[in-house]
Amino acid sequence: MISSRISYLFYLSYLLRLIQNLKSKISNRMTGQPITQISVEELAQNLSKKEPNLQLVDVREPQEVAIAHIEGFVNFPLSEFAVWENEIHTRLDPHAETLVLCHHGIRSAQMCQWLVNQGFTNVKNISGGIDAYSMLVDPSIPLY
Repeated sequence: MISSRISYLFYLSYLLRLIQNLKSKISNRMTGQPITQISVEELAQNLSKKEPNLQLVDVREPQEVAIAHIEGFVNFPLSEFAVWENEIHTRLDPHAETLVLCHHGIRSAQMCQWLVNQGFTNVKNISGGIDAYSMLVDPSIPLY
C-alpha cells in the first residue's frame, strides 16, 4: 500500500512537472516573456528558511483560501483586480523575490506576467499550485 502510494505520487509529480513545463513554453510563446517556475518542493524549502524579504502572493478567491491555504501568503484575488491593482507597488516590493500561488498554476502565471509588466524583477510561479503542494508536500492541506 505504501509502495503503491509512493509510486503514484512520484508519477503524479512527474506528470505535474511535464504539464507545467508545457504550459510555460506555450505561455512564453504567447507573451514573449519567460516566467520562472518553481516546484512545490522548492516552495517548501523557501518557506522553511523563513526569509524575511520573501513575498508570498495567493491569487485564489477568498472562498478557496478558506478551504486550503499556506501560512504567510497574502491574498490578491484576481477577480478583485480593480480593487488592489493601484496598491500593488505600495504593498509589495518590486525587487524582492515574489512567489505566486493559485490552485493549479494558471492564474498565478497570469499574475506573474502582470507583475513583470509592472516592473517586478524577481517573480516566480509555483508550478502545480496549492493542489500539488497538498499532494506532494503537505497532505494536511485539503484538496478541493
